[in-house]
Amino acid sequence: MSLPSIGPTSLLRASFGSQLVAWCLGLIACLAGMINLIAQWDRDLANVQFLILVVAPIVWMIHRRKRTVAPVDTSAPANDRLAWCLAAVVGLTSWTTCFVVGRDMVQLPPAYHDEYSYLFESKILLSGALSVPSHPTHPELFDQMHVLNEGRMASRYYPGTSLWLAPFVALGHPYWGQWLASALASMLVFWTGYELGRLRVALLSGFACALSPGVALFANLLLAHQATLLGLSLFLWAFVKWQRTRRPREVLLAGCGLSFAMLCRPATAAGVGLPFGILFLYWLIFARDDGQPVGRALRMRTLVAMGLPLVVGWCVMLAYNKDVTGSWTTSPYQLYTDTYSPRHVYGFNNVLRGDKKQGPKVIDSYDRWAANLTPELALTNVCNRWIASWVWTFDVLPQLLSTIIVLGAWRRVDRRWLAIGLAILSLHAIHVPYWYAGIMGWHYVFETAPLWCLLLGLATDLLFREWRFSGRWLMPGWWALLLAISLAGNYLPARFLFLNTLDIPRVSVGIGTIQFPRRQYAEFDHWLQSAATSRPAIILIELDPDDQHVDYVVNSPGLSDPLLRARYRRGVTDIAAVADAFPDRVVYVCDPRRKSITRWPQAPSGQ
Repeated sequence: MSLPSIGPTSLLRASFGSQLVAWCLGLIACLAGMINLIAQWDRDLANVQFLILVVAPIVWMIHRRKRTVAPVDTSAPANDRLAWCLAAVVGLTSWTTCFVVGRDMVQLPPAYHDEYSYLFESKILLSGALSVPSHPTHPELFDQMHVLNEGRMASRYYPGTSLWLAPFVALGHPYWGQWLASALASMLVFWTGYELGRLRVALLSGFACALSPGVALFANLLLAHQATLLGLSLFLWAFVKWQRTRRPREVLLAGCGLSFAMLCRPATAAGVGLPFGILFLYWLIFARDDGQPVGRALRMRTLVAMGLPLVVGWCVMLAYNKDVTGSWTTSPYQLYTDTYSPRHVYGFNNVLRGDKKQGPKVIDSYDRWAANLTPELALTNVCNRWIASWVWTFDVLPQLLSTIIVLGAWRRVDRRWLAIGLAILSLHAIHVPYWYAGIMGWHYVFETAPLWCLLLGLATDLLFREWRFSGRWLMPGWWALLLAISLAGNYLPARFLFLNTLDIPRVSVGIGTIQFPRRQYAEFDHWLQSAATSRPAIILIELDPDDQHVDYVVNSPGLSDPLLRARYRRGVTDIAAVADAFPDRVVYVCDPRRKSITRWPQAPSGQ
């Protein structure tokens, strides 16, 4: 099957009209940034970018005589050995970026409840099981956020992420797994760009992903995003390569990548995979390459190659459901939501529907955090997620300009790019019926980051070809300056951009957001270790109802830690019964808000 490509014999021109529209919208966006209408877009950075845009028409008018023939394509390397070397540099750059961003955080405890849940499940997997029994007499003492505790204890989340993290947890360096996933994903983005547009697209896309501040920040969180990103990047590269080669081995790799992503974040895998799945089914039904029908044997081999990994993934997911919940069709995620946080349910009017399912085990403070999803809130969330994905992937302005340029040229590019653009829309669409915008405003659509990076690489290639063809020899340098300033705004304070301010760079804002709860956990852990002097002990910890995002009841599977943390519910927990159930442990009652800890029976019996 022959596919249109960007090559020396097919010059694809970004029209003057799309460049003009992009310039006008870019000016408007910069004005919004200059008056602080866009979160995390530094006002001084917007000022500099506005000035760069203002001089663009002057630079554009300086040109040499227009070429009468398409220029020779110098974007492709002489051989694939150079591409492999550059891909390795991209991977090393990504690893280094993740390390530098997280070097002051990795020694601190995790920041979010979800991270502790993934670590809990990783330790279970390392023990050779999918779940562990709840405590036989007092299971309610060990209710842990995002850990199901209904006869069996396990993470509420799907097992793919914990499986990925498990080897690195065993080594004592779980963040290495996240950094490695980011590095491999960046390399796969490079190879996807190389497949679709040769070296220039590959370099821009790969390095944009490797240097993305958002990707580096999330690589220092023990969440599902990095593992999902790796699976989807493998799927994306293998699928677009299969579209050219039609070899079953590529579609087998694509199926493996999508299946793994499904075991990490099923909705995200479905959102990204939907446009590609439609193309796959269309090919299976009509099965024509280069106008010629495709044999039934090839179609069947291709279907099996794609379907087998997905079937295996579904079997793993069903087995996990059965082991944890006792039902093949009820997932731990669903059971946890129904039991502990019914207002967090997917869909519109979630609070109204959740109020009808209130039960005795609902975590009231966490459950009431949910806002009721209305069409107005959904629209606000979509806008926030869209802009935040631009902010944290690379920068608002380059991503906006690139989007307009690609839209202006979409009829004349390799049609494999269409599914990449549709995957962005599909992932946003599948999360419309959820009330929360996301961590840092975008974590539900985090996996669009490599797709945006690819579009940035494509737009750069289109513009460079157009400008070279029309003789506007200064414009590539202008674009490179804009990209460099935008990237610098992520990592360098404004004074390095020759501005008289002391604003901290964007990535430092993200680091501060992550570090704050980590330091809270670290300070509490240090205080508890020094305050609870008798070991082994069980610490009854009272939840702060005003802070649902920090919870100190965190244990290892098996509940055998020297300092075992338990949930204390005032007026409900019978301390004497707890002491009888744990005769080999000293009992402490702890109030984290007041930093007070009392050894029982010295604690008032009325508690």
